[in-house]
Amino acid sequence: MRARGKESLQERIVALIHERQLAPGAPMPTEPQLMELLGASRNSVREAVRALQALGIVEIRHGFGTFVGHAPLDVLTPSLAFRVRTRPGHGVRALHDLVAVRELLETGLIGSVAQDISETKLAALDALVTAMARDKEADRAFHSLLYEACDNELVLQLIGLFWDVYHEVEPALGPPEDRAADIVANHRRIVEALRARDSGGAQEAMRRHFRDVKARIARAERWLAEAGRQSA
Repeated sequence: MRARGKESLQERIVALIHERQLAPGAPMPTEPQLMELLGASRNSVREAVRALQALGIVEIRHGFGTFVGHAPLDVLTPSLAFRVRTRPGHGVRALHDLVAVRELLETGLIGSVAQDISETKLAALDALVTAMARDKEADRAFHSLLYEACDNELVLQLIGLFWDVYHEVEPALGPPEDRAADIVANHRRIVEALRARDSGGAQEAMRRHFRDVKARIARAERWLAEAGRQSA
């Protein structure tokens, strides 16, 4: 761990939040107070606060002041998408790894979902599957609704983050494909297993869903490699 004297101004502001046990939504010390507490110039404090705002650690409400933020994980979407878009070969591999992590997360959770899912939620999932044929956002809502009962905000944010990154960079994976029918069928299998209270079946249906996603990425890797050879 770095010595306290070598911490960046951003790290010192974060440490101040922890030391004062400021909860999300709590007001931060004012800019002059931060300058005095940290022994830093106005410009340095402003730059550090703006950097923390970009991470969601602080929230600037113009006309009201600066407050402790909630640090949502969706602030990582631009940087993760950037990795894929700016590293054509390695980036697609990074996307494959991201999807693999999401698969581990969802297949690990879906078994417990099958044990106590309600008929009301099953009906809502059915409706979302039907909507997927014309609205890809229904896919995102489907996965969020699946794990809503887990009462784990981090899980929901991670799944949303992975979904957002994949669909933001999907156009870079090569020529578009009409996969609506496959997507609907895969999600329908998940709901059918849940309705049967079949934990193992739900996990296998989820794995099948991700096998299709990873196959799409593998095809993109081959397409990019071929495009690279042709342009060489």
